[in-house]
This record gives sequence, structure tokens and C-alpha cells, in this order.
Amino acid sequence: MPMFSTDQHALVTGGGRGIGRAVAAALSEAGARVTIVGRNRAVLEAAVTEGAAAAYAVADVADEAALAAAVAEAAAVQPISILVANAGAAESAPFGRSDAALFRRMIDINLMGVVHAAQAVARPMAERKRGRIVAIASTAGLKGYPYVSAYCAAKHAVVGFVRALAVEMAASGVTVNAVCPGFTDTDLVAESVERIVQKTGRSRDEALADLARHNPQGRLVTPAEVADAVLWLCSPGASAVTGQAIAVAGGEI
Repeated sequence: MPMFSTDQHALVTGGGRGIGRAVAAALSEAGARVTIVGRNRAVLEAAVTEGAAAAYAVADVADEAALAAAVAEAAAVQPISILVANAGAAESAPFGRSDAALFRRMIDINLMGVVHAAQAVARPMAERKRGRIVAIASTAGLKGYPYVSAYCAAKHAVVGFVRALAVEMAASGVTVNAVCPGFTDTDLVAESVERIVQKTGRSRDEALADLARHNPQGRLVTPAEVADAVLWLCSPGASAVTGQAIAVAGGEI
């Protein structure tokens, strides 16, 4: 049975691939209308064609004006009742080679992308006394990892933002939560594996094992597992759950 009524409109940033696409597909299957946002038109079109979403808009989440215009375009069709702020990026470097520009890139995409999206939907949600905001953070928002200090700083900031906004909006009927996946089987992790292979000379299997060892279950998380957590947070049964950072990481943390 559908979990959502037809008047539920979800917007998923970074919805063309990986976790975002899995979330979009799960919300669509549960009965919501889904609009995905991203930078690659061809990837977004493919996701819509294949049924993961009903519509798409092209925008960079780091560009506040462009993202606001994309959200307004989607909301003109139907008000946004669910936001999944998923878009993000990861770059690795030793701290000694992590310059200010790297920190700014990680903050602009991973933190400000969430902030811009939330700013575009929070007031209309509060006025309607209903809404769900879910940020896809990371276990890097709950603990530290070497060689990704800028990424960890940005994701910790996302978790802090979620906790503060949740308290501010608690009386409005809008919940605000974060889902914090561990290493997940996505293009982003595949790129990390390739970097490890190139820098260390280890095989791809060895590089994958190096990432999977962080998970006590000894494996990568699947995008569908992250999507299931998001789906629950967006459901009517999670109306009392807000300000949480939920790890989907096989026992890590």
C-alpha cells in the first residue's frame, strides 16, 4: 500500500544517481510525487524516464539563487512537503595540503547546499503546519576520518545545523533530521576506491576492503538501505522524531 497520499511532493537534491536516486525511487514507489534536482541534465532525464521521479530541475545546490529558482519551479506545480537534501561531494587530502579553497568547496556543497535547500522550503512548510526535512550527512558528521578533514568539518556542520533547525521548527509540525550513512556502494565511493588504487598501488578489492573494514558488518552499505531510513523519517509514524542524526552504518560509531 502507498505510504504517502498523492498531495505529498518530495524534492530530492542530487537525485540523479547513488543515494539520491535510491531515495527518489523509494519515495515515488511509496506514492509521493518526486522532483529531483542536480547538475547533470542527462542523468536527471534518465532517472525520470526510468520512473525514479516525476520531474527534474537543473541546479547547483551551492548556487543559492539557482536552487531557489529550481525549488520555486517545482513548488509551482505542487507545494513541497518533503525535502531530502542529499547532494554532496567529497575530496581527500592530508590536512597539510588542505587549503582554504578545499574547505570552502566542501562547505559550499555539503553544508550550504543543505542550508539553501532548507531555506527554500522551511517557511512554506511551517505555514502549512506540515513537512519533513532530511539531510543526508555521513558518519563523517559523527566522527573523524583521516585525510578528509574538510569533508568531516562540513558534515559535522550539517548535523549541527539539523539539530538547531529541528528545535527552532519543533512547534511548526515540520521535522528536521539527518541520516548518516557509512561507506555506501555509490559512484562517490567508487571514485575513492580508484584514488586509493592510484595512490597506493593496491588492487581494487584491497581498496574496497580498506573502506569496508570501518563497518562492523564488513561490507558497504547499499543505497536502498539509506533510502529505507529516509522513507521512515518522512512517514507519518515518525512525526515525533526530530533533531536526530541516524547512522546507517552496520554498527559503526
